[in-house]
Amino acid sequence: MSGSKSSAFDDGAVFTRGSTLRHVLVMTSTGAIGLVAIFFVDVVNLFYISLLGEQELAAAIGYASSMMFFTVSISIGFMIATTAVTARAIGSGKDLEARNIAGTSLVFTLVASVLLLFAIYPYLDFFLGLLGATGETRLKALHFMQIAVPSFPILSAAMCLSGLLRAKGDAKRAMYVTLSSAIAALILDPLLIFGFDLGLTGAAIAIIFIRVSFLMVALYGAHFVHRMIARPDFGGLKMMGSPFLVIAIPAILTQLATPVGNAYVTRAIATFGDDAVAGWAIVGRLMPLAFAAVFALSGAVGPILSQNLGARKFDRLNSTMWNSLLASLVYCVLVWSLLAFFWPQIAGLFQAGGDAASLVRFFCLFVAGSFVFNGALFVANAAFNNLGYPVLSTVFNWGRATIGIIPFVWVGKAWGPEGVLAGWGIGGIVFGALAMAVCFWSLKKLPEREEFQDGALPVAPTANSPFTSGRGASA
Repeated sequence: MSGSKSSAFDDGAVFTRGSTLRHVLVMTSTGAIGLVAIFFVDVVNLFYISLLGEQELAAAIGYASSMMFFTVSISIGFMIATTAVTARAIGSGKDLEARNIAGTSLVFTLVASVLLLFAIYPYLDFFLGLLGATGETRLKALHFMQIAVPSFPILSAAMCLSGLLRAKGDAKRAMYVTLSSAIAALILDPLLIFGFDLGLTGAAIAIIFIRVSFLMVALYGAHFVHRMIARPDFGGLKMMGSPFLVIAIPAILTQLATPVGNAYVTRAIATFGDDAVAGWAIVGRLMPLAFAAVFALSGAVGPILSQNLGARKFDRLNSTMWNSLLASLVYCVLVWSLLAFFWPQIAGLFQAGGDAASLVRFFCLFVAGSFVFNGALFVANAAFNNLGYPVLSTVFNWGRATIGIIPFVWVGKAWGPEGVLAGWGIGGIVFGALAMAVCFWSLKKLPEREEFQDGALPVAPTANSPFTSGRGASA
C-alpha cells in the first residue's frame, strides 16, 4: 500500500467499500454492546438503590433520571454533529481537515456544555416541581442531581470522542470506551452505596467517576491511538462555527424532544403515586437496555452514511438504509418475545410490587412491540442528520414527543398508569412509518441537490478553509 495521503485516506474511509449490511451489523453490534454498558450503569444504580428497601428512593432516582435525560440528550446532539462533519471529511479524502474539524467540534462542545450547565443548575428544583415531584422524594431527587449534574460537560466531551472513533470506523475501540463505564459502575456503585454507606449520595458520586473514566478511555483512543484531534486556531473556529451548528442545533433540538415527551409521561404517571413512578423508572431503564441495538443503529448508520455521502456513493446510501431497517425489525421482534416471556423475573429483580409490577408487565407484554416503529424513526433521524436534512429530524422527533404523546397519554390516563404507557407506545407508530417514507423520498432527491452538482461538500468547510492551509499539529 502506498504511503501517500490519498491511499492513507482510502484506508480511513472504510465504509465506502465492502458490504453495507456487514458495516451496519458490525457497527450496530459493537455500538449496542457499548450502549448496553452505558445503560447498564443506570440499571445497576437503580438496582442497588432498590436494595435499600425504600420505594421513595427509587422514585427519586426516577425523577432525577427524567431530568438528567435532558443533559444526556444534549450530549448526544453534540456527538451527532461531531461525528457527521468529521466522517464526511474522512469520506471525501481530507485527512488534515478531518483532524481540525474534530478538534474544533470538541472545543465547541465543551464551551457550550459548560454554559448550559450554568444556565440550568440553579433551576433543578423548579424542574423537579414541573415533573410532579413532591415532599421527601423531591428533596432526595434534588440532592442526587446537585451532585451528578455538574459532570454534564465531562459526559458531552466523552461522547464526542466516542463519536470520533465511530467516524473513523473503529467500532471495536468505541465499544471498549463504553464498556469501561460498565466496569467502573460494577466497582464503584456497591463500594460507594454500601461499602462507604453513602446510599443515594454514593450513587450520585459514582456517576461522576464513571463519566471521568469514560472520558479518559475515549481520549486515549481518539487522540493517542488515531491522532484524530488537531489544535484549532481562531480562523478554524470561526470557519467551522456555522457547519457545526447547522447540524448540532437541530440535532440537540431533536434529542431534547424525547426527554420532553418522557417528562410529560412522568408527570402523568406521578398522579398515581410513588409506586407508579418507581415502575416507570424501571421501564425507563429497561427500554434502552433491552433495545440497545435499536438505539445503537442511529449512531451506527450515521458514519456509514456520512462517509459514503462524502464519497458521492449514492447507491450505498440506499442499501445502508434498507439493511438498517431489516436489522431493526428482526431485533425488535426477538427482544419483544424475550421480554414477554421473562417479565416476572424482571419485576422480581427490582422488588417491584403493586403499580410498579403492573407497569413492568404491561410494557413487556404489549408496549415493547412499538419499538419496531421507534427503530424506524431512529434510523430515519440518523439519515436526516447525516445527509443534510437535520431540520426534518427535529420535526419528526418533536412531532413524536408532542402530537405522538400528549393526546394519547391524556386519553390513556383514564385507564390508569398502564393506559399512560399504552398512549406513549401507540403514538410512535404513525411517526415511525411517516419518517421512513420521507427518508426514502429524501434519498431519491439527494443527487439532484445543487451542492452535488458543483462538487461542493455540504455543511462542511470549503477547500479554501483554514483547515486546508497546512496547519495540523496535534493538540
